[in-house]
Amino acid sequence: MTAERGRRATTKQTEFGPTGRQRLVRKTRNSTCAAQSDTPGALGLGRLIRDVPDFPKPGILFRDITPLLQDPAGLSLAVEFLTQPYRDQHIDVVVGAESRGFIFATAVARNLSAGFVPIRKPGKLPAEKRSLTYDLEYGTDTMEIHADAVRPGQRVLMVDDLLATGGTMRACCELVEQIAGNIVGVAFLIELAGLKGREKLTKWDVYSVLRY
Repeated sequence: MTAERGRRATTKQTEFGPTGRQRLVRKTRNSTCAAQSDTPGALGLGRLIRDVPDFPKPGILFRDITPLLQDPAGLSLAVEFLTQPYRDQHIDVVVGAESRGFIFATAVARNLSAGFVPIRKPGKLPAEKRSLTYDLEYGTDTMEIHADAVRPGQRVLMVDDLLATGGTMRACCELVEQIAGNIVGVAFLIELAGLKGREKLTKWDVYSVLRY
């Protein structure tokens, strides 16, 4: 999500994170810009990212990935671009957060011949688990992982569709480290650079395919 075209303002915005819960964030919004990328060939994916004005509320431009998911070549390329930096990194487990993270993390895990581990909303995992509650601008949220999901020292890649403010991914990374996973990298399909989510993830190596 970014600002409406040609405007710059400070506003409260609803962000939909991997938990599926609404989170209000305050941010400075810049005018709409084209996608950027350091990955050769990746900019073509930008044509499959649909801009939806005034969603989920007036003044917000939503980056919709469903046209990319519907396109066989686009989906294949997106997964490949997320996979490429880690092919020689000996990844043991790919972790994805509910729910959009599941889409890409499972596909990347298959490409890397690695396992997949879900991080879920409270009450969704049946066995012994670890939980982490983290602060939002207005309120808190909680994520959970099975206590035996990652063995100590396993090399872990974190994958999600979107890096916005970075709070949810930071919580997910801290959960993995609670159970002694070794996070090799954190990969996103889309990064909203203006929200400075990387600043919450400076402990880990962050990669994004497309930046807005």
